[in-house]
Amino acid sequence: MRVRRQSELAAQGRIASIAGGAFTATRWLTQPDGLDFSLSGARTQAAGQFDLWYKHHWEVNFVRSGSATLEDLTRGHTWPLAPGTLYCVGPSDRHRLTYSEGSDLQIVSVFDPPIVGDETHDADGAYPRSGDTPKGRDAMFVRTAEDVRAAGMEAAVGDMETSLSYLTPADGLGFSLHVSQLNSGIESNVWFKYHWKANLILEGECEVTDLASNTVYRLGADDLYLVGPEDRHQIRARTDVHILSVFDPPLAGDEPRDADGSFPSTGPIPAGPAS
Repeated sequence: MRVRRQSELAAQGRIASIAGGAFTATRWLTQPDGLDFSLSGARTQAAGQFDLWYKHHWEVNFVRSGSATLEDLTRGHTWPLAPGTLYCVGPSDRHRLTYSEGSDLQIVSVFDPPIVGDETHDADGAYPRSGDTPKGRDAMFVRTAEDVRAAGMEAAVGDMETSLSYLTPADGLGFSLHVSQLNSGIESNVWFKYHWKANLILEGECEVTDLASNTVYRLGADDLYLVGPEDRHQIRARTDVHILSVFDPPLAGDEPRDADGSFPSTGPIPAGPAS
């Protein structure tokens, strides 16, 4: 199990300025963590416009707060972005992000292949190549929570958890992305024998216990915990908890759990972080 606390990230060199100082970036997971994706956050309170073109990557972006406008510069489509909206861009997608001052725009970004974390954007708004680019979809797309529900991709686990599966294996990105609400007071033992799962706390407080060492981690907003095949653990929600989770290999979102809390195997398991 790996834990990345917001209070410790600056000392670890995981908070940086990007886009000429327009955004503050948080690097929760990067290429050295041994997964098929990296996980970052970006935040700005200024007004601006940013043209981007990720020639060598797929980038998935979940809007946590604020508002912006997304424009597909290749095909001419435009979308409003609001909290709970996800947009995905790839090598064929020149795009523009426009945002207003004071909106407190916060975005969680997942890259495949994973980025190293110290890259800078080139003149086209791209990062240098960092691995093999997955197939993905034919063009960039946007999904709202309402879209996910309409597609039948909302699932409930009793009175414990409600989850929205924004990305699944059908999207061809090498990971899946789910946003879940854990109800206050729930307690569950879990063991993902065949997956790595990165969990970013968006809101609320929880306790995660490493059952091998009995170490208890009390986590809140902007903290991350990463669990893999060796990590039997327990989660207890101290409040209602809003979590963004990334599975590698990806899940469809409707798989049954076994008695240990595991999902069935859905593909090769990446190496994950070194011990």
